[in-house]
Amino acid sequence: MFTINIYVRFAAIVAGFILGIGLWAAYGFWYGFPFLLIGIIMFAGYIMFGTIMSSFMMIQSQNFDGAEKRLGLTYFPKFLISMVRSQFFMAKSTLAMQKKDFESAENWTNQAIQAGFNSDNEKAIAFLQLAGIAANRNKRNVAQNHLNEIKKLNITEKMISDQVKEFEKQLKLMAQANGTGVPMMMGRPGFRPGGKRPMPRVR
Repeated sequence: MFTINIYVRFAAIVAGFILGIGLWAAYGFWYGFPFLLIGIIMFAGYIMFGTIMSSFMMIQSQNFDGAEKRLGLTYFPKFLISMVRSQFFMAKSTLAMQKKDFESAENWTNQAIQAGFNSDNEKAIAFLQLAGIAANRNKRNVAQNHLNEIKKLNITEKMISDQVKEFEKQLKLMAQANGTGVPMMMGRPGFRPGGKRPMPRVR
């Protein structure tokens, strides 16, 4: 996936505006216009897409510290286009899950759902994240509610469907073990939300 290095983008934005305004002032508008145009295009791309593409690439390569720093360079998340804004929140949720900060992860995931997704596959990933968080807190009914929301969706990616089916099995094991107070996941105590899941596609 092609992406412009964020520092190169920042440099192009600054250089474009400085050169554009300087040449405009010194020689006239048309001398500075090409540089201004470059600066405007680079700035518009940053405002609409932020740093989400490179951040997801870092998450997929397990560079979580780098991904967190890169996401921090998206200074105006409210101005991201809706599909990218939801992915930004999901990336924040994934990083919170890695730190086992389930409260923050739940908050970011809910914000992602509110921002909206382009596909039911992406929405299913978000609800599966919420279901995993609820199960980790031993809130089986809440997890089941999220699972019910997933079942309403038209999931077309087999990997996601398989993960939903596996989660449903483990939720039933949790119900069966409820008498002992020990939820079971993959034969071990406790659920492990936030595992390896397909990242939402960045378009």
